[in-house]
Amino acid sequence: MRHVLLAWLFCIATAVGTIGGRVPPGKTPKGFVTTKGPAFNLDGKPFYFVGANSYWLPLLTEQRDIDATFKEMKAAGIKVLRTWGFNAINATELPYAKENDLTYYQVWDKGGWKLNDGPQGLKRLDNVIETAGKYGIKVLLAFTNNWIGYGGSELYVNWIAGSGALHDSFYSDKRIVASYQKYVKTIVDRYKHSENIFAWELMNEARCRGDLQGGPGCVAGTDLISHWYKDQAAFVRKLDPHHLITTGGEGHFYKRNEDIGYWYNGQWVSDYNYNGQAGEDFDLDLTLDDIDFGTYHIYPQYWYGSTLDTPNNENFTIGNWGLSWIQDHADSAKKANKPVILEEFGVSGIQNKTEIYPRWVKHALDTNHGILPWQFGMLGLKENGGNKLFKYEDRLVDGASPNDGFAIYKNQTEIWNIFTDAAKVQNAKSK
Repeated sequence: MRHVLLAWLFCIATAVGTIGGRVPPGKTPKGFVTTKGPAFNLDGKPFYFVGANSYWLPLLTEQRDIDATFKEMKAAGIKVLRTWGFNAINATELPYAKENDLTYYQVWDKGGWKLNDGPQGLKRLDNVIETAGKYGIKVLLAFTNNWIGYGGSELYVNWIAGSGALHDSFYSDKRIVASYQKYVKTIVDRYKHSENIFAWELMNEARCRGDLQGGPGCVAGTDLISHWYKDQAAFVRKLDPHHLITTGGEGHFYKRNEDIGYWYNGQWVSDYNYNGQAGEDFDLDLTLDDIDFGTYHIYPQYWYGSTLDTPNNENFTIGNWGLSWIQDHADSAKKANKPVILEEFGVSGIQNKTEIYPRWVKHALDTNHGILPWQFGMLGLKENGGNKLFKYEDRLVDGASPNDGFAIYKNQTEIWNIFTDAAKVQNAKSK
């Protein structure tokens, strides 16, 4: 989410006997999460969870800090960690990265990218995934980012399609798709036998535009992203028939026969979250054979704040809009008979958090969601004396993990307890 705001603000194994692209539960290795209708399962038992987002964990270099973070997650009842399976830099950034011991998995230059699977590269991701398993936590791993942050899709576009190319060429340019698949295969082959992986995520917040502008090839009705989801999920399934696959989308709808919107300054505004302009179609995407569950995000304060969330507007509140958004996705998941995760959500301000989060979390629990708030906050980190720059102004400050206004730290007791209490409920349901 942080990089969304930045953008806005300025298989050896082959599936045998599969049904709808999924391996029957009896053939799934022990310790791998599966789905059964609208529920997640683990080794024949329901698997309900509260999880956490932490993109910064693989950026740490001190094992004591990594262990301390997972220990605190386990104590909070967290069962799933979502983090980035991508971390790329331009070749011009390489000297700085080496000098400052920064984490990077790909180096982009003319001709494409080179893999870094060394001690500053994928070995750090190896360590995070291995350490997660020691604490009973499974990892939801995203392959790339819609945004430039930490080396997302825009690097593929810039280096392969070249200057002037539009963002949506990421989904349609065959050279880019081949490069993306080459990296995906590297990651999947590396971890496909690990029970520490919860699921693969095709992309964080895919949409028609990113930090670069979109073009006419990706507008409402083209279904370009839905086709891309279908093709990439099928590609991953062939590499790894056992782990779950999801989109990583923000959950936009395309209500093709409805005009959902709102009045603003006397004008009717068609709602971007429902009119298909983002390029997603949550209802359609969730029906794809190789998409095992849905994901979506909630940030109405930033999507609508300056437009609708004003003191004189009695017809719109952040809290109520979020409840409606949760219900819309729950209804869609029920119709598709698949699970759904509220994968990211956040509001700013302590009062907003303490008033709104309990309502959203309760409604999500009542509608059988998995829950992953954005984002997990950790105090007392020791690396570099507790102060270190990562990238994009993300840094440790006095031992605290990066805070974009959404981080939830243990010393924020009233907010912290919302999620630890929810984790107790979910974990009790899993027994």
